[in-house]
Amino acid sequence: MRTVRAYIGLGANVGDAQSTLTAAVHALAALPGASLAGVSRLYVTAPVGATDQPDFHNSVVALDVPAGPGRNTGPIALLLALKSIERAFGRQDRFRYGPRELDLDVLIFGDERMAVERPEDGRSPDPAKATRLLEVPHPEARRRLFVLAPLSDLAPDLVPPGWPESVARTRARQESSEGASAVRAIAVWDVNLGRWSD
Repeated sequence: MRTVRAYIGLGANVGDAQSTLTAAVHALAALPGASLAGVSRLYVTAPVGATDQPDFHNSVVALDVPAGPGRNTGPIALLLALKSIERAFGRQDRFRYGPRELDLDVLIFGDERMAVERPEDGRSPDPAKATRLLEVPHPEARRRLFVLAPLSDLAPDLVPPGWPESVARTRARQESSEGASAVRAIAVWDVNLGRWSD
């Protein structure tokens, strides 16, 4: 089956976040039919929205995954796999932008542009929660420096579907408004060791 390059955002701020994200990278690499194509540097970022919580550790992984047998099937299959990994790592349902044991987001899936609405019976009564089950490219990625910084480590020249400019240019634009210190790289992925090192 044909494969597609997907970019997955990783975040955590509960417990030993760096160890959690290291284990999550290995869990992603072990998904059926998947091949790990790259891991960004590890970043520390201030929380967005709900600021009374620990800083987040963030990274992005490039993963070659099966495209799926039909339209939208690949991204949805990947989303379901990510939710399963989150649950295995003890992810708890909390308020939007709250603490996360592990947060995994499909940022980009090849050249796919799609939006899948949540079924009515699966929607939260909280109006702040997304009504969409999945949207790719991720609708907030262009405005989140904690996504753009690690994504630009892996694919600076990529122009995701629907974006007017490259990841690197978008990162530079966002850094000019937030300040470069809004994200801080703390470690580099060591391919031989299979973990981040200082």
